[in-house]
Amino acid sequence: MLYLDYCATTPLHEEVANTIADVMRKHYGNPSSLHHLGLEAERLVTKAREVIAEALHCRPGEIVFTSGGTESNNLAVKGAALQYRERGKHLITSGIEHASVYESFKQLESLGFEVTYLRADETGTIRAEDIRQALREDTILVSLMHVNNETGRIQPTAQIGKMLRDHPRVLFHVDAVQSIGKLDMSPQGLGADLLSVSAHKIHGPKGAGVLYVRDGVHLTPIVTGGGQESGRRSGTENVPLVVGMAKAVRLATEHQPMNTAKLYKLRERMVKGLEAIPGIRLTGSRYPGDMAPHVIHLTLDGLRAEVAVHAMEERGFLISTRSACASGEISPSRVLLAMGMDPERASSGLRISYPADLKPEDADRFVRSLAETTKRLARA
Repeated sequence: MLYLDYCATTPLHEEVANTIADVMRKHYGNPSSLHHLGLEAERLVTKAREVIAEALHCRPGEIVFTSGGTESNNLAVKGAALQYRERGKHLITSGIEHASVYESFKQLESLGFEVTYLRADETGTIRAEDIRQALREDTILVSLMHVNNETGRIQPTAQIGKMLRDHPRVLFHVDAVQSIGKLDMSPQGLGADLLSVSAHKIHGPKGAGVLYVRDGVHLTPIVTGGGQESGRRSGTENVPLVVGMAKAVRLATEHQPMNTAKLYKLRERMVKGLEAIPGIRLTGSRYPGDMAPHVIHLTLDGLRAEVAVHAMEERGFLISTRSACASGEISPSRVLLAMGMDPERASSGLRISYPADLKPEDADRFVRSLAETTKRLARA
């Protein structure tokens, strides 16, 4: 089987797996305990925080450990909205966000907040000018992903972050789950007050994530209890996963420039082959720099995506239809509908996401197999 669903999750890096196992065996103390086992665990958590802060070019105190991207997004969106609701109750996001962001805003609407959901253009981007026009005196939060997890479209987050500096009462949250390790990025570079990261998208463990919280920004905690993470996220830190995540973040950011170049070459190679297949339409911008290097999204004229996914699996290729969190849905993609696609086309999307070490011959083999599969399905 050739696994081409790296946006959903990635294999655990061997070094990371060994590190996690070693910490599990040797350092089982609670970081909040005062005895030497607790102090050992606390030192490991502190070191992991420093490693991740260095990779993100921020301060260790701005790093909050969570259980993953979903919790980071929930804490950022709900925590900021609830903390600053006395300033106003207007929030801005888009219709193409990950479910953990989109559903957080839906929940806040039920609590009396007013949300503006911006539509993407046909390439899948949210324009900075649309954000500017949506701003009001009572706006307190803007949330936008850096790379769309379904289409791979890069959003103009740095431009939006720069614009929002003129609106200091408005916080800016960036979901960077799909961009860390793939693009050169940092919270400061994107102008983010809050930024979410997940370990298992970069060959780290599932169940571990980070929320960057800029100094001076306060959040109403979503998980309360023991006051860990400076009171922002209670619960005993999962020391092995935190340490493993730090190693995964370090490896991903250190290798990012080289891997990005490899990924863009693979993308160019596959796009050239896919464009020649009848009935396939690529999603997103025609300009390669607008698209993330590690993902290709396309739609199939007259075919349902689920049928193609199962047919390709029979041929030895594992791909997906959309975000893994929504892959079981049979309705048209919310993201594609928000880009203006009709329901039929929005039901035919396929996502191919791949590693930097994918062999060119395997990429070619996938393209040939997809061409043969779509031709056969179209005749059925």
